[in-house]
Amino acid sequence: MNKLVVILGPTASGKSNLAVKLAKFFNGEIISADSRQVYRGMNIGTGKITKKEREGISHHLLDVVSPKTKFTVSQYQKLANKKIKEIFQRHHLPIVVGGTGFYLQAIIDGIVIPPVKPNWNLRKKLEKKSVEELYQILKKIDPRRAKTIDKKNPRRLIRALEIVLTTKKPVPKIQVNPPPYQILILGLKKSKTELKKLIRERLIKRLKNGMVEEVKKLKKKGISWKRLEEFGLEYRWLAYYLQNKISYQEMIEKLQRAIEQYARRQMVWFKRDKRIKWIKNYREAKKLIQKFLKCNQ
Repeated sequence: MNKLVVILGPTASGKSNLAVKLAKFFNGEIISADSRQVYRGMNIGTGKITKKEREGISHHLLDVVSPKTKFTVSQYQKLANKKIKEIFQRHHLPIVVGGTGFYLQAIIDGIVIPPVKPNWNLRKKLEKKSVEELYQILKKIDPRRAKTIDKKNPRRLIRALEIVLTTKKPVPKIQVNPPPYQILILGLKKSKTELKKLIRERLIKRLKNGMVEEVKKLKKKGISWKRLEEFGLEYRWLAYYLQNKISYQEMIEKLQRAIEQYARRQMVWFKRDKRIKWIKNYREAKKLIQKFLKCNQ
């Protein structure tokens, strides 16, 4: 029986480092489930694990496409499932790691993505609207989907509106096609105080490591301010700062708050899933994985 381990949790909780430790012990390979780490050149701002930090462990679905390219959940799902099969063939343990709820759901539940092709003209029109305006439109035309969507995520809102306006029907209820293997889902939990501290420390470290320079470099490569803002969090607030819309100190304070809010939204998403086994450290994770791998053997 092929088995897969998922490690999820809020941003800055230490998922990547934990996954490397576990992969070393269990002969595993890591598949990223992060909607921004798929983009090349977006390293510091996304907290992408460095080659040194990987400690020789294979990592997949990092640096897949250019930031100029739109990358969909459907594309991610296909690539991730392909990688999982390849890892099984090598008799290694696939470990999916990340905090992007929809990407994780695409793997864990095999959600069926509505076959509605991207409508770039419609998206351009919708992109001119604020997040609040997008949410109010969705609330009016599809109140059921509006109740469950991340109302702060412009990409999700635009995609939902695209489906409704193209099909002239509400977004269909999520259909699932569960994968043919057993899955253990581990959630890395931190207290609110600890997480706030970790977010602050990580933010200061990223700024020292050249996050501002990274955004400048992306801009020089032809990534527009608008596109950078679409990536949210670090890229949005740094783009505002580099356009002289806010001061450096203002950028740090607003970004800290934005990341904390994002972490809270992640936890709201995760708490709905009762399959998640919450852990605090490597020792607890290792014990649960050992037990999981012994089952049905």
